[in-house]
Amino acid sequence: MDRITLFVDLLLPLHLKGYYTYRVPYEWNDDIKVGQRVAVQFGDKKIYTALVRHIHQMPPQGYTVKYILQIIDNEPIVNEIQFTFWEWIANYYLCYPGNVMAVALPSAFRLASESKVLIHPDYEGDFTNLTPNEFRIVEILSKQNVLTLDEVTSITGLKNIFSLIKTMIEKKLILLEEELIERYKEKKETYIKLAETYTENETAFKELFNSLEKKSFKQMQVLLRFIQLTTHKPVKEILKNELTKIEDISISSIQTLVKNGVFEVFEKTESRLLSYESQNEVSSITLSEKQQTAFEQIQEQFTKNQTVLLRGVTSSGKTEIYIKLIDQCISQGKQVLFLLPEIALTSQIINRLRKYFGDKVGVYHSRYNDHERFEIWNKVLEAGDLSTSKYQIILSARSGIFLPFHNLGLIIVDEEHDSSYKQYDPAPRYSARDAAIFLAHLHNAQTLLGSATPSLESYYNAVSGKYGLVELLNRYGDVQMPEIWVADLKEETRKKTMKSHFSSMLMNHIEEALANKEQVILFQNRRGFSLRLECDGCSWIPQCKHCDVSLIYHKGINVLRCHYCGYTTKIPEKCPACQSTVIKMQGFGTEKIEEELAIFFPQARITRMDMDTTKAKNAYQKIISDFEKHEIDILVGTQMVTKGLDFENVSVVGVLNADNMINFPDFRSYERSFQLMTQVSGRAGRKNKQGKVIIQSYNPWYQVIRDVIDYNYLSMYQSQITERKAFHYPPFYRLIKISLRHKDEKELNKIASKYAEELRKIFGERILGPEFPMVARVRTFYIKEILIKLEKTVNIPKLKIQLSELTDAFLQAKPHKQTRIVFDVDPM
Repeated sequence: MDRITLFVDLLLPLHLKGYYTYRVPYEWNDDIKVGQRVAVQFGDKKIYTALVRHIHQMPPQGYTVKYILQIIDNEPIVNEIQFTFWEWIANYYLCYPGNVMAVALPSAFRLASESKVLIHPDYEGDFTNLTPNEFRIVEILSKQNVLTLDEVTSITGLKNIFSLIKTMIEKKLILLEEELIERYKEKKETYIKLAETYTENETAFKELFNSLEKKSFKQMQVLLRFIQLTTHKPVKEILKNELTKIEDISISSIQTLVKNGVFEVFEKTESRLLSYESQNEVSSITLSEKQQTAFEQIQEQFTKNQTVLLRGVTSSGKTEIYIKLIDQCISQGKQVLFLLPEIALTSQIINRLRKYFGDKVGVYHSRYNDHERFEIWNKVLEAGDLSTSKYQIILSARSGIFLPFHNLGLIIVDEEHDSSYKQYDPAPRYSARDAAIFLAHLHNAQTLLGSATPSLESYYNAVSGKYGLVELLNRYGDVQMPEIWVADLKEETRKKTMKSHFSSMLMNHIEEALANKEQVILFQNRRGFSLRLECDGCSWIPQCKHCDVSLIYHKGINVLRCHYCGYTTKIPEKCPACQSTVIKMQGFGTEKIEEELAIFFPQARITRMDMDTTKAKNAYQKIISDFEKHEIDILVGTQMVTKGLDFENVSVVGVLNADNMINFPDFRSYERSFQLMTQVSGRAGRKNKQGKVIIQSYNPWYQVIRDVIDYNYLSMYQSQITERKAFHYPPFYRLIKISLRHKDEKELNKIASKYAEELRKIFGERILGPEFPMVARVRTFYIKEILIKLEKTVNIPKLKIQLSELTDAFLQAKPHKQTRIVFDVDPM
């Protein structure tokens, strides 16, 4: 390959169509490989990290090709299956491969370019006619050759340095160049060990000890401490800070011992990831008769179907079955991906998995920092050589599907019904559950979907034979399902037995649980303190200035906040419309529930779990751990508390406002209400104690509430599947939601109508809209939506290609260039 002219097609992490071709310098011909990162200039000055997709000898036509600037990796970091998977996601979800790369690769892999300031080669050192700032910069550059823009800002004290830089470039005083910045930094730790003179020679060590005993008590003390700390260690070395953090140890004494050659100080590169050891053998798990039957049925179904649905009621022991299947898979030298919908669930499951699999288990999710995600990626990448890789099992939220698996044998999607598996923004707007099934297909692996309340689509696929179906309909140990009661809020309001937002029925059961030293979970699917403020005089409601939504009051930080764009503002002292000072709070969120419970139950330990209280990396883990240890009596939360958490001492669960879920204007609201209420009900009752669930509603006779009370999934399924078929919804039809966004409302109306006309030429009556959604403006952009319903009998891939081509052509027209068009395939 010596003098062959090679070209590479590169994937850039940008919203751009297709791949871009670059030239490979001759001297790198033998080094270039598909899947490596390379640095390239894209545009006039910007340098990007790109991935090599193809290597070939066909020069592009019509333009002069640029050279790649650098090969970053010795070996590929992305494999062929990943590329195929990313391209499938891009095609299926109507986005670009660059969008997928931007989401898939940890940001530490995406090197950034930073502008550097250099002396212009033609500058002759004339300091006349320079401004004070120009003089300072030139003077420093004459000594240290290069400055970053941040350093220039610091030197000049200017907030905006770009006009100064522009002027200096025009005067030919300086040049700007781009330099790649490596985001990942290895973790270095400083260690101390005893010099070989004293480890190999016992006489020398005794002489040293005697000498220190006479001359320096403090140095002798350091030496004694070192010996104590390393006595039981196979390698006689310790972290330097293990010594320095001891109170009676002097840092100067350590430094003297190093200077005198007693200690040697050295650095080691260490992993940021914690190490764990397994405590139990998987063989120690004894399945119940029903679990064993389900386990054998899953294995049998896998001989006929690549995907199997396990419908197992809450607390039926699905996790033990998962562990047995994982053990079988990794014993064959294969990898396992275990997907969970919420990061909150990982802390409980990870402890159970590590008990049996120790260091073979890795965790990967968005709360890990860039460096940790980088290390985990590399651990999975090494899995081709199982002797060096620890991570045969990855526990992850949806982003785990993008890891560089080489030999994936099993994917488990727990709580497969959960809408959190869907990525909403930015593109790709993928479903991790559906994408996982295709990923398993690429690896010839098996997929197990698990849920107590499967999605209608998955259950339909199972009963129609597309998936295998296994059902586990009894709780482990034959523990009784919770007793479910409905509190009639209309009746309690009439009788004046309500205490704020709590029915007398719920209050009585909470009191009883607390008296028995039992725990309570309360579910309210709204965070914040009050859902809105409203003027008592004119009904004015504070609105977000960027979005068409009312602001939510957060008492903890005493602000009004938009849950769409994050805009915050202070509480108005008076109504800006009528000047009234009487502004009342309407509705309630988790923050208000937490505060009012403290008034009614002053002795109870109450904690809230929602997005506001779990922003920190380990906040979920801390709350769940405290609840498990019974350091919390009442846990108030949003959807986070409904999902797969397992607590032994919860006797009462309260659903505070069922009506909000049921009446939400969406074709999935009935299904989702059933799932949420059933899932949160499943947190109540364990072992020999039957739990109680109180559902508060103004209409106790909703059919969905009756189905929840009877644990009648099939009733819910039959009623909804009939409606879905009649009104052309999934699983019988595919949906594509198209959102058009523009800052001018009138312009958007015209453009949306014109775009819909063009769509109808291809899709005919399958087009619904355009219409404004419930929230018609977000982040200053007005939104109009179009829905396409495609029957499964048509050639959907072909229609998607036509949709993409039509949209690209439409956006090329000058009047439409300010419009954003966003596709959401299979919207949730």
